[in-house]
Amino acid sequence: MSDLVIDNISMRFDLPNGDYVQALQDVSLTLQSGELMSVLGPSGCGKTTLLNIVAGFLAPTSGEIRLNGDRVEGPAAERGMVFQQGALFEWMSVRDNVGFGPKMKGAPKAESRETVDHLLDVVGLQDFKEKMVYELSGGMQQRVALARCLANDPDVILMDEPLGALDALTREKMQGLVLKLWKETGKTIILITHSVEEALLLGERLLVMAPRPGRIHKEYRLPFADLGVGKDLREVKTHPDYGPKREEILSMIWDMEEEIMGRTEEAGA
Repeated sequence: MSDLVIDNISMRFDLPNGDYVQALQDVSLTLQSGELMSVLGPSGCGKTTLLNIVAGFLAPTSGEIRLNGDRVEGPAAERGMVFQQGALFEWMSVRDNVGFGPKMKGAPKAESRETVDHLLDVVGLQDFKEKMVYELSGGMQQRVALARCLANDPDVILMDEPLGALDALTREKMQGLVLKLWKETGKTIILITHSVEEALLLGERLLVMAPRPGRIHKEYRLPFADLGVGKDLREVKTHPDYGPKREEILSMIWDMEEEIMGRTEEAGA
């Protein structure tokens, strides 16, 4: 079992003028192996900061992250990251991008080639493997980014708004692909999003965070991710619980945004 434990994480950023920003305060939760969690909240609630701490890009002010019982001290191959923009090597082919991780780990060429071909099949890019990255659409580039992440065989996949820059139709297709990969690989996934609909569709667990300081406001356990595997996601949205949950969470986040605006106006008065 590769449980991910987020244990009492706080993050404070000190500013040059002597002030500080408390980005996160006492955030604790445990993800069991194979769980898919979406994280939602208004701007400034620390979503990306939390993801960067789990990735090992930031060291928290206090608390710790543990994966498989080991404390996270920095970036490592067991935690893969997919960014909003693919962060791909544009001068390399699709095949070379996906095979970069195995190559760096010294995997045998035949084994690496087999892994890459399989993953390109899975994400629907087998016919584009010799194309250069810059020749691909945004949606295809994100497919390459997913395949490249999976090629390293991480225990946990971290996604920072990976579909945010895509058009609506491509985004829906990619949401379906994320669910397919989740079920087929059994990976633990944390996905940051600003979209309530996306959080509902892709969150077996959905975490709503509140800002100033960033903390867990409410958690939901939802059926929609399981229902959406291999299905038309527009059908999932007709589920009788989907609409009420969407409105409940939208109202919750809207109230937080109103509170933030109120505080800003008071500070400026």
